[in-house]
Amino acid sequence: MQKLPITLYRRDQVRELDQRAIQQANISGIELMSRAGHEVFQCLKNKWPAVKSIAVFCGAGNNAGDGFIVAKLALDAGLSVTVYSLTDSQTIKGDALIAYQNYVDAHGVIIPFQDKGLIDVDVIVDALLGIGLDRPVTGLYALAIQTINKSIARVIAVDNPSGLNADTGHVMGFAVKADCTVTFIGLKQGLFTGNAANYCGEISYASLGVPDSIFGGNSPSASRVIKKPLPIRDRCSHKGNYGHVLIVGGDFGYSGAVKMAGEAALRVGTGLVSIATRKEHAGLLNLNRPELMCHGVEGAEQLLGLMAKASVIVIGPGLGQSDWSKELFMVTINAQKPLIIDADALNLLALAPFTNTNWILTPHPGEAARLLDCSTLDIQQDRFASASALQDKYKGIVILKGSGTLITSENDCAVSTTGNPGMASGGMGDVLTGIIAGFVAQGLTLRESAQQGVYVHGEAADLAAKEGERGLLASDLMPYLRQVVN
Repeated sequence: MQKLPITLYRRDQVRELDQRAIQQANISGIELMSRAGHEVFQCLKNKWPAVKSIAVFCGAGNNAGDGFIVAKLALDAGLSVTVYSLTDSQTIKGDALIAYQNYVDAHGVIIPFQDKGLIDVDVIVDALLGIGLDRPVTGLYALAIQTINKSIARVIAVDNPSGLNADTGHVMGFAVKADCTVTFIGLKQGLFTGNAANYCGEISYASLGVPDSIFGGNSPSASRVIKKPLPIRDRCSHKGNYGHVLIVGGDFGYSGAVKMAGEAALRVGTGLVSIATRKEHAGLLNLNRPELMCHGVEGAEQLLGLMAKASVIVIGPGLGQSDWSKELFMVTINAQKPLIIDADALNLLALAPFTNTNWILTPHPGEAARLLDCSTLDIQQDRFASASALQDKYKGIVILKGSGTLITSENDCAVSTTGNPGMASGGMGDVLTGIIAGFVAQGLTLRESAQQGVYVHGEAADLAAKEGERGLLASDLMPYLRQVVN
């Protein structure tokens, strides 16, 4: 698989980069379009070398121009080619018109699109809408997208699947489900979060030969998390060198959450892990994980003594929202130590908002909605904006979980692309929280711990899912955590 760039951009930034390439690097618009078409056709041939017939769906803009380039290249290569046009040729202008005319001059077939049922070809090229879409897809374009998605043909999207918002990864009513997306010049941030994983397929990147100099002064909007090795351990080190995690939670019926968080912290290398939980659970939690130090805590006084020994405190896994939970929560959030706030601790925080620069919040979209007093749909429509709003309101580091988890600090936003659908099961968030706490305990900054924790969590799950995604349990990640941190 191709190694993609780390940096991500919004569509307006990519448009600016495109103009810089034309004006500063003296690469003409039609040359950029030609290079884009060549990249798409080459990717198509590499992925499906036996292809004999293609259909290209074209709109009216530059994305359509790329599609006409692909169509002519396919025609020149002896493939059977049909272009389905969703616009009158009179509306095609500029470089796209040149590409259109070159295809027509080569006796290429263009058919005005109408709903004709299934398209019987090997590969469909989606060159309908590109990155400029800012409103819901309706009418003929919606019908074309549905036609593409009904086909059994392989689908390759030009720059961005039509109907997918390039900034947010949100589906604008309808979107093409591609097997592969070839994107140009700058990676669009919306291809890596939200609904994008259902629509982009494999993402391929083409720089189009644009020089690095045009990126100067155009700071990326986000970046992809890249795994970084943990520091090499001193041969004479001891458990005290690797921190002490305290995990507070495990109300009645939820004792497993704190146990999984605690074991995850140990598996990534924490020196010591203590658990503060209901006294009824304390004697049972470490029966098959004796390395966990479990304490029955019924009130604030007992908790304060444990907090004094900890280097990082987690509150939330299995916490519940009982009077016991609320008392421990109020004591914990006032601690002058790094904090990881998860699960029901986030729900309690939403009831009484509080700020802290020395904590990490780990909400899923539902918890994020409660923290911002909005709907889950509002959160998912623009995950980047939601993560930023959470960080602005609560400070510290915010992890907005989900497909394409976002890690936002005051100064930047990162996206992690590890993980799989098998992680949609209870306890996965508890394991993530333990991993992050373990990294903080070992001396990583909150930002590093959050980014690397999310990445490692997903990587361990990807390894565990090689035996199948369905039925993957949170506890199945434990042996793989040890593997990936080493």
